[in-house]
Formats: sequence, C-alpha cells, structure tokens
Amino acid sequence: MKAVFDGITIRTGKEGKALYEQSGYGRPEADGLRLSPQEAVYLLHRQRIEVPGYSFDTLFAELSNEPGFMRSFLVYRDLRERGYVVQTGPHDFRVFRRGEKPGKGESVYLVRVLSERDPVRFEKLIEEVLASRNMRKQYVLAVVDDEEELTYYEIKLQKLADATSPLPPLQEHDALLIGKSALVRVPPQSDLEQAGYGKRMDPERLILGPVELLSLMEKGIIRLTKGSEPISTTDFLALAQETDNELDGKIAVYTDLRAHQFTPRTGYKFGHHFRVYCGKNVHSDLLVHAVEKESVLPMSVISRSVRMAHSVKKKMFFGAVHSSGIQFVEFARIKL
Repeated sequence: MKAVFDGITIRTGKEGKALYEQSGYGRPEADGLRLSPQEAVYLLHRQRIEVPGYSFDTLFAELSNEPGFMRSFLVYRDLRERGYVVQTGPHDFRVFRRGEKPGKGESVYLVRVLSERDPVRFEKLIEEVLASRNMRKQYVLAVVDDEEELTYYEIKLQKLADATSPLPPLQEHDALLIGKSALVRVPPQSDLEQAGYGKRMDPERLILGPVELLSLMEKGIIRLTKGSEPISTTDFLALAQETDNELDGKIAVYTDLRAHQFTPRTGYKFGHHFRVYCGKNVHSDLLVHAVEKESVLPMSVISRSVRMAHSVKKKMFFGAVHSSGIQFVEFARIKL
C-alpha cells in the first residue's frame, strides 16, 4: 500500500481506509487516510505501507529533525507492540483498551511523553491530570531515558481520607526554646508522644522540631518561652525561616496532613520532607515532599524519588502548595 509524504503530511489513497477499519491507524478523510508521522514510520517499519522516495531509515531520519519525534515514536511503537491502538492527542497520545479502537471503544489512557531530563512543571501537570480525570481517563507519563528505555508513571491527584485511628487529644504545655527547637518536660508516653510529636531526650524531656513546634503553637497547645520571655508564633517563625527556606511549604503540607489525623515525621533518611503514618502501622505509609505549585523539577529527580519510595514499600506524594490549598500528586511506576 502506497502513501505520499509531501514534507508536512502523510496520506494514503482510499485503500488505506482498511488500516483504520482493521487496526485503528490514522484519521479517515474523503479520499483516503491521513497518518501521523509516528504511525507512518511504524507502518513503514512493519512493511505495511510504502512511501515513494523514502526507506524507513531516511523517513525516520527526516522526521527526527523535529524535536521530540524520536522519543514519541519509541513510545508509540512500544504501545502498539503491547497490543494497544494508539492515536495522537489530546496530550501526546490517547490509548485504547486492548481489543478496542476508534468508533468501537473508548480510550483509557492519556499519555504525555518526556525525556529523563525534561522538567516537570507541577502547575501544568496538575491541569493535565484534572483534564484527564474530567474525561475519565488515566493520565500516564511515558519517560524515555538516554539509552531509549521506557518507563511509565501513573499520575493521580489524591484526596486524603482521614486516618482510621484518630489521634489522642492534647493538653497545653510550656516549652523552652533551645536553638530553633524546644524542650518540653513531660513523662514517657505523654499525650504529645502518643500523638506522634517530638523526640525523647531523656525520661523527663521531649524535644520538638521547628515544623511540629509551629503547628502546636498555632493550635495553642505550646506556650514557648526564651528564658522567662514569651515568644510568639510570628517571632518563632521568623527565627526558624533564617535557616530553612523551604519552611513555609513544609508547614502548609504538615498542617494539611495533621488535619487528616495523619502523623508526619521527618523523611530525611529517605531524602524527603516527611514520612507519614496513616494509621496504626509500625512502618510509615507515605513519603511526602512539599513543593510550590509553580515548582519545576527534573524528571530524573522525580524518578529517583519514586524508586526510593517503591524500594521501601511506600507511596510517593508531592504536596503542591497553592493559595487554594494543597494538591497531593502521586507518582507511581506502572506496567501497561
């Protein structure tokens, strides 16, 4: 079957409509079939079409002058060879359930193609995931690394449910400022410890870190002093911000997690802001990293985060901070 490439589009004659009817290739037109560049190169490689004046190598080379074409073709080929019907748009590709095709089924995935070095812009990502959800599709990132290997990530916006085990009520406590932390005199198994606050220094004393201290001061649980002088929440916030330029985002995410009766603890050993306990499990359930909604992170950084979370059997959330609240974005590796 012959197809014509005019430097912009690739079209077949009327006989090409069989490709659409049988396997969902292309978009039908009055006098034939219009193929996307990825479809045409794939069909040429599979010897399903001929393009006069071009071999597979020469057409592939010419189209690869367009930025991103090579990796989008590699993703298209991988999806096709996994048994999916694939069409371009509305992101990069829409992918139908196995055994279904345009006109005889619905697409199930919306796929965005990235390289391992591409930036992930959280604001745009959230917009695309919301659009996919409104269309009842699953949003997937297809990431192509420098050795042309593919990894697929499912992206979800998670609405947190309250923890199944509510935390105990808290009493008011006095605390003494030590550096940018605080010392509270409470016996072992105090209300603060049972609610997941602080680190035991000795049988009489508990140390509270800056984020949890600010959270407790905001709730009126902790009265902080320096010597005999009281310290306001505003003054302590300014003090803590001097050495932590991520503090505002961490506080916003910490506060939201606490509002759902979760227990956030430092996630430093995992390379993230928090490890989070969602119930009575001995081990934490989530790794959470606070980012501004306008933040941009390299895909390689996100990949390391997801792999770390997977290796310790936790989910990986990024808490995107915005004036309208926190959007928890989950990244998870999947096999299509």
